[in-house]
Amino acid sequence: AAVLDWSSEALLDFVSQDEMLTPLGRLDKYISSENIFNRQMVARSLLDTLRAVSEDERDCVSVLEQIDRLADDSEPTVRAELMEQIPHIAIFCQENRPSIPFAFSKYLLPIVVRYLSDQNNLVRKTSQAALLVLLEQELMERGDVESLVCPVLVDLTAPDSSDDVKTEAMAIICKVAPMVGRDVTERLFLPRFCEMCCDCRMFHVRKVCAANFGDMCGVVGGEATEELLLPRFFQLCSDNVWGVRKACAECFMTVSSASSPDVRRTKLSSLFISLISDPSRWVRQAAFQSLGPFISTFASPSSNAGQFFRDEERSGAVCAQQEPAGREEQDEDRAAQTAESLTADDSQKCLPSSSEEIPEQELFNSFHFWRTPIPRIDPELELLEEDRRPSAPALDRKHLQELLENLEPHIDDPDVKAQVDVLTAALRATALDSGLEDAFLEPRAARSNPFSSQQPSEHLPADTQDVVPQALLEQYLSMTDPSRAQTVDMEIARHCAFSLPGVALTLGRQNWHCLRDTYETLASDMQWKVRRTLAFSIHELALILGDQLTAAHLVPIFNSFLKDLDEVRIGVLKHLYDFLKLLHQDTRRKYLYQLQEFLVTDNSRNWRFRSELAEQLVLLLELYSAQDVHDYLRPLALCLCTDRVSSVRWTSYRLVSEIIRKLSSCSSLLVSFLGELVEKFCHSQKWSGRQAFAFVCQLSIEEECLSLDQFSEHLLPPLLQLASDPVPNVRVLLAKTLRQTLLEREYFLSSVNCQQVALEHTLVALQTDVDKDVKYFASVHPGSTRLNEDAMSTTSSTY
Repeated sequence: AAVLDWSSEALLDFVSQDEMLTPLGRLDKYISSENIFNRQMVARSLLDTLRAVSEDERDCVSVLEQIDRLADDSEPTVRAELMEQIPHIAIFCQENRPSIPFAFSKYLLPIVVRYLSDQNNLVRKTSQAALLVLLEQELMERGDVESLVCPVLVDLTAPDSSDDVKTEAMAIICKVAPMVGRDVTERLFLPRFCEMCCDCRMFHVRKVCAANFGDMCGVVGGEATEELLLPRFFQLCSDNVWGVRKACAECFMTVSSASSPDVRRTKLSSLFISLISDPSRWVRQAAFQSLGPFISTFASPSSNAGQFFRDEERSGAVCAQQEPAGREEQDEDRAAQTAESLTADDSQKCLPSSSEEIPEQELFNSFHFWRTPIPRIDPELELLEEDRRPSAPALDRKHLQELLENLEPHIDDPDVKAQVDVLTAALRATALDSGLEDAFLEPRAARSNPFSSQQPSEHLPADTQDVVPQALLEQYLSMTDPSRAQTVDMEIARHCAFSLPGVALTLGRQNWHCLRDTYETLASDMQWKVRRTLAFSIHELALILGDQLTAAHLVPIFNSFLKDLDEVRIGVLKHLYDFLKLLHQDTRRKYLYQLQEFLVTDNSRNWRFRSELAEQLVLLLELYSAQDVHDYLRPLALCLCTDRVSSVRWTSYRLVSEIIRKLSSCSSLLVSFLGELVEKFCHSQKWSGRQAFAFVCQLSIEEECLSLDQFSEHLLPPLLQLASDPVPNVRVLLAKTLRQTLLEREYFLSSVNCQQVALEHTLVALQTDVDKDVKYFASVHPGSTRLNEDAMSTTSSTY
């Protein structure tokens, strides 16, 4: 016991001694501790220490010097912890520049730069994240970035760097480029980026370059893109690793946006066709998902067609494409790692030259064949690198045609169709080399390819268009073909549906005939997610097509969506106003009879559906006459006001107040409606109905929905009667309405108002109410409380 007492006293003495130390004293004590945890805690508490000594410039400098000392710590976890704190410390230094001038550039930036090449992976990753934060927050001087950071990043991608470091550095270069701008990127990053695109040994580096290719094009502009980057892009699109080609497909829209219209049409179109016909299902999947966005780049700049693909938060949007998992992904890594051990010349070959070179267990590996082999395709079909530019396929047209003929008996097999696409793309490439570029881009029907995986007659209308290359449009129209779901992606129809407004805007309403059949096919797709995507964007398409085409072709589909599943109907409902306002008045009135159908849902617990209906009805008021609003929208509003969910009721009270505004121009309709409100709500047997009446009165005054004379005559007398309501919640809301809304207006304080005496008597009665909350709100006027803040506080028991 004595020993225990002594130990406790010693510990307490140690703690008390520690508390007596100054912040700098504690820093000095623990920064050299042999305990790693203590040194980590020092790193974690640096910002607090700086704040504690911020009034003394010398103490601040002492802390910064200790940071420099801690940066040399041999323990990686301590260095990583320090690096995590650097951005926070930098922000503090920025805010306290007078006390610690040049703190960042002298003490902190050198640590960040040094850690970028740290031997420990965790430290490097942390420094990369810190660098991006510092750049985003604009905490670094542009000159420091150019002279200190950029050269280090370029050096890390040198041939003698380790594979991991090189890959990481290239990834960070691609992220830094948009932040440093065109000039720095062209001078410092672009040469190394082009070099890394051709790194024959490291497919991971090529994959990073491919994934960020579009962003790099966007930074350097059109001229550098076409002269320096596009040749590398062609190489990457024919890379022997499918993951690299997939990354190219995913960034195709941004690359196209940075290119000239002529290059887009004559070169990128044919290149994209090759990706759509790729042997790898994952590449084809990414290419088809990017097809609509790529087509949108052919639109005139003023049309802004790309908006349909940049707004990722748009409701009904397609899900992010899943990363492929399983055997093919493992095969990519295994095959690519094998390729890294080859010489530069050998690694340019896309496949082994003969089956004997493949180990027996890998003979039918999915990396080498995507199905049980049928007539073997010569590996020379792949584009070989020559002079850093893609060259023509090695096989002549005759050989390719023979291979296609050999596949004819198997054309019903979906996988064979995919292989036919590859061979057809190669056949077109030979046409390009022969100067037959127009033949390459002409419709497939003109080439009469009997083995095409698509039958053009099913998709292609009699009269075509000239806005985009017809081959691209044909491929887009083919996305509704059932075989595409088997050979490409089960979600391909949804990708097609998501892209359709952008494609339609690109083609223009004069070419709607090219898309009409496809749209109708999608609208009747068996997958509700496809129909849902169309439902969410039908108002956008209506705006593109105009009233005549909308009435003829979209209204019937719109009507079918109204009767669909709730998951589809919600898409129509969310943009009901946007669609109906584009219709002629006669057509628009027909929907008045159908609005009540939205009150019925597959699941009665789907209260958000009813809440959205209330929101849309508020907007729809402007589209209809006062008589129509009274006859058709009024009953819906009154029904929603009695909903079981308070959120729906609250929106409905606002709807009722807006209906009052709409009817205020017609005295007879207004009086009738106000009388109905008094009868249904003020005299309701349910206290929630009487509370609803007070809410509507409050809103009507605050939003100026009717004149004060009209309010005083029709609503104020029944409102004052609620002072004797047996439920405190109703009286609380009445007190708030009188004190915070009515008495804020001079009209109700004037003797001209015949209800002034009754109002004052009611207020006095509420001020002496037995309920303390009623008494409080009737007696005082809390300055910050308004309807939106405190009115809902009385509805806690109304759920």
